[in-house]
Amino acid sequence: MNTGEKRSQRDYTLTFKLSVVDQVEKGELSYKEAQRRYGIQGRSTVLVWLRKHGRQDWSQGASIRSQRVRPMDEPTLPLTPEQRIKELEEQLALATQKAKFFEDVVDVLKNDYGVSIGKKAARQVVAQTQTLSVCRACQFMGISRQAYYKRDRAYRARVEQDQKLIKFVQEVRVRQPCLGTRKLHSLMHAKHDKPELHVGRDRLFEVLRDHRYLVRRKRAYHKTTDSHHRFRCHPNLLKPGPQQIVATGPEQVWVADITYLSTKRDDPAYLSLVTDVFSRKIVGYHVHGSLHADSVAQALRMALKTRRSSQRLVHHSDRGVQYCSTLYQKLHARHGITCSMTDGYDCYQNALAERVNGILKTELLLHRPKDLPEAEKMVREAILIYNQERPHLSLKYKTPDAVHRALG
Repeated sequence: MNTGEKRSQRDYTLTFKLSVVDQVEKGELSYKEAQRRYGIQGRSTVLVWLRKHGRQDWSQGASIRSQRVRPMDEPTLPLTPEQRIKELEEQLALATQKAKFFEDVVDVLKNDYGVSIGKKAARQVVAQTQTLSVCRACQFMGISRQAYYKRDRAYRARVEQDQKLIKFVQEVRVRQPCLGTRKLHSLMHAKHDKPELHVGRDRLFEVLRDHRYLVRRKRAYHKTTDSHHRFRCHPNLLKPGPQQIVATGPEQVWVADITYLSTKRDDPAYLSLVTDVFSRKIVGYHVHGSLHADSVAQALRMALKTRRSSQRLVHHSDRGVQYCSTLYQKLHARHGITCSMTDGYDCYQNALAERVNGILKTELLLHRPKDLPEAEKMVREAILIYNQERPHLSLKYKTPDAVHRALG
C-alpha cells in the first residue's frame, strides 16, 4: 500500500484485515513485520484488528506474541508436562470448534438449500481423504463401508467400459471420421456380441460428450447450378400430386447433383453424383475440373453401366444447364429414361441429392486434396465407405449396398 497518503480504518477492506490477522496469528509474520510489509499506518492499527477479529486473546497487547517469533536456529526449551497438556487442550478445543463449524455448514446446505453428498460425491470425498481411514470417513458421512466399496467397484467398471467404448469409436472413425452417434450405436450392436459394448443410445451420447467425441457440423456453400438458360426444362415428377412417382425398389428413381470440392491449389474441382432414391446407393460419380455437360454426363454413363433392371427409370435433378443440355437429354432418350426436374432453384426439391453431398463432404472428405488426381482417389475411397460401410438411418441402419443387392 502507498504510505505517502494518510489512511484510516475505512481504507482497509475487511478481507485485507482478516488476511493480516490470520498471518500474524499463524506466526508467519510478527506484529511489526506485518506493519512494515503492507505499509499499514498507525502504531496500533494491527493490534486493533487482532483484538477485534483474532481468535486468540490480545487484550494484553502484541508484545508477548512478538517474543514468540524466534529464528529457526535458536534452540527452544522443552515444555513442562503442564505446558504440554495446556497446549494440547488448546489444540483440541480449536479442532472441536472447527469440526462443529463444518457440521453446521453441512446442516445449513442440506436443510436450507437441499444440497447433500450423493453416492458419486461420497466416493470422491473418501478417495480424497488422506488422513482418515475408509471406515472412519464413511462413519462421518453416515454411509456403510459396503456401500462405499460397491459404489467404487461400479465406478471402476464404468470407467473401464467407457475406455472400451472410446476404443471402438476410434477404430470406426479411422475410416469414417464424422460418423454420428446413432450410427455408431447401431454398428456397435450389429458387429459385437460383447455385453460390455451393448449400451443404450443416451449412454453412448454421454460418453462421447464427456470425451469430446461428438461431431460438430461444418457447412459450406458454393453455387454450382445455373438455371437461367435457353434449354427446355421438365416437370417435377417427385413432387406430391397426381403424377407423383414413388420408388418401391432400386433402379426406379435416380437423383443427380453437382457439388464443389475445395483443393489446396485452389484449382476448380467438381463432383457429379447419381444416387438411387430407394437404396440411397451412389450408383455413378465423376470428378472433373469444369462444369461442361460432357463431364457431368460421365456420372450417368457410369450408373447406366452397372444397371441390372430394365424397368422404367426416372432421372431427377435441378434445372442446371448441364442437365437440360442437348447432350444430356440425348443420353436420356437413348436409354429410355424419363426426365424430372425441380421447380426453379429450390434445393429442397432435390433434398436427397443434397443430403448425399453433405454426407460425403462433412463426414468423409474432411481434408482438402492437393489436386484433381488426389481428389479422384479420395472420392473413390469415400464413396466405397459410404456404400458398403456407413449405415443409413432411413434404411433402418443398413448400408446402401446391402439394400440395393437385397432388393435389386
